[in-house]
Amino acid sequence: MTDLSIVIVNWNTSALLKGCLRSIYGQSDGPSLEVLVVDNASSDDSVAMVRREFGHVRLIESPTNLGFASGNNLAFPLAEGAHVLLLNPDTVLTEGSLSTLVGMAQAHPKAAIVGAQLLNADGSLQASFGIYPSVWSEIPLVKGLAERIALLRLGRNRDADPSVRPVDWVSGACLLIRQEALRAIGPLDESYWLYTEETDWCYRARRAGWEVLLVPSARVYHLARAASGQRFVFSMLHFYQSRVRFARKHYGAAHAAALQRLYRLKALMWQRQPERSPLHKAYADLSDEQIRKAYGTLRRALASPLTTYLESSWS
Repeated sequence: MTDLSIVIVNWNTSALLKGCLRSIYGQSDGPSLEVLVVDNASSDDSVAMVRREFGHVRLIESPTNLGFASGNNLAFPLAEGAHVLLLNPDTVLTEGSLSTLVGMAQAHPKAAIVGAQLLNADGSLQASFGIYPSVWSEIPLVKGLAERIALLRLGRNRDADPSVRPVDWVSGACLLIRQEALRAIGPLDESYWLYTEETDWCYRARRAGWEVLLVPSARVYHLARAASGQRFVFSMLHFYQSRVRFARKHYGAAHAAALQRLYRLKALMWQRQPERSPLHKAYADLSDEQIRKAYGTLRRALASPLTTYLESSWS
């Protein structure tokens, strides 16, 4: 059996996808692998580029943009590896990262999912894991306390393996799941069109008795916002909707409605102070007026009743 199936869901990031694929095949030593690229109806030359330069890649063309979860699920039945790696097209693997991820999964048989430490383009550390979305995780002081408690609760003790870090969830930009766990917990939840689907997956794995581990020594460059920046308002709307969807699914309607109200309050705050907003930090080229307009759109979306909000879609 092949050690590893790498699944890349692509949408209009041809140049980045090329760099990602080169970093995969440029590894000097590593597990036996296959690569599956799911193209979500790109309008650039992504498909032609893969066919022209990476003929050994298995290319799956979707006639429509399925989103992240459905795109990955399309490839899972075709993946033959003992492990499946979800990898963003805007990533570049460092030497040995694939071997490290697979080796750690093999060394920790209770781990359903292992994730890499993501790096920004300048080599600085990027957020690669977190605690589950909730009302409490959105309150800074409570969030800080919750993260410290989580580290204790998740087994950080003197007997723990220093090469891994148990966490609630790891980023789907580079996430490895063992086939056994994939069969046990099922595919990604396609009700998450974009964002938080990997968090939901990790939650389901942990609820089923598996572990989720971060592997700090497996380092992967993630050129974040490469795809989402093409439609930043669209991406932002789905980000907050997906977090509310997670709360509704796992904590109930009352908690989800409270989280929705909290996000609406935050949107108002960021609309008034765009320089303090997540959009300002994520997209430095946006003007204050663009940010204010974006958060006005978010506030209007969040004003809908919970069920209506979760059924909303944006183009």
